[in-house]
Amino acid sequence: MSVSRFESVRVGIVSISDRASSGVYEDKGLPALQEWLSRALRNPIQFEARLIADEQTSIEETLIALADAKCALVLTTGGTGPALRDVTPEATLAVADKEMPGFGEQMRAISLHFVPTAILSRQVAVIRGQTLIINLPGQPKAIAETLEGLKDADGNQIVPGIFAAVPYCVDLIGGPYMETVDAVCKSFRPKSAVRPVRVT
Repeated sequence: MSVSRFESVRVGIVSISDRASSGVYEDKGLPALQEWLSRALRNPIQFEARLIADEQTSIEETLIALADAKCALVLTTGGTGPALRDVTPEATLAVADKEMPGFGEQMRAISLHFVPTAILSRQVAVIRGQTLIINLPGQPKAIAETLEGLKDADGNQIVPGIFAAVPYCVDLIGGPYMETVDAVCKSFRPKSAVRPVRVT
């Protein structure tokens, strides 16, 4: 019997919360990110998980370290609102080589279908070297909504989630070829960029 082979992907997941990092309450961001990515990707995933406080210097150092560790993708959760301690976007932009504004625009567009306060969210996405870094919302439900997008009662896509564009973006910056589970989030690539599945 033949077995499909998928490239291994190293993914950084970062939960940014003063209270969770100090043990005041249980962190829900890292489990939510790991669970969703494990459902959405066909690739074997090596997770690099970090739980840190809302400190800009610490966030910057963590993002740099994960990029240096060859993470193709880094997803953060938390610290993207207007509160005084919310500095995740500032830290993310500070380590960027390129900004990718479309990700933040699409996340807010998706979230506006659910809550009017989506306009208060300041998520950004950037490229550092060969790493794509994306700020996600803080709540597990909102994380899944922005990654997957909106579907109707029959499961048909109404508004694409941001993850549909992630694999091709990672291709373009020289990362591994990421393949998604279509039922969770169907990725999009131009026909010229689609590779045949390797079978051994």
